[in-house]
Amino acid sequence: MVISLLTVLRAVPWAEVIENAPKVVDGAKKLWKTAMKSNAPDAAPGPAAGPSPSDSVAALEARVESLETAVLELKKEMRESAGLIKALADQNAQLIGRIEANRVRMIWWGWLTASSALVALIALGVALYK
Repeated sequence: MVISLLTVLRAVPWAEVIENAPKVVDGAKKLWKTAMKSNAPDAAPGPAAGPSPSDSVAALEARVESLETAVLELKKEMRESAGLIKALADQNAQLIGRIEANRVRMIWWGWLTASSALVALIALGVALYK
């Protein structure tokens, strides 16, 4: 089933999109700030309650090191994702601004066209009834 782009664009509630664009940008900025604040390394946790006799200290150290590496990778991915979301929100805001400008321009051109058509009809009427 092929859906034309025009059909998809008609289905978008543009009034809601335009209304919510500033909220999306604000949310993305807050996410970006939160991600940048979490850039600082976490404090090292205190000593555990005590290793069980079956676990060796070396195994626990290796496990902690692998977990720290995983946490650092996840933080890096979170910062990258937050940056992407912020960029997309900024692009969305710019797109909404351009759409709004085009909407206003189209209304202006519509009124100009209607006025021109009215003047042309009046001129035609005057010319025919003279």
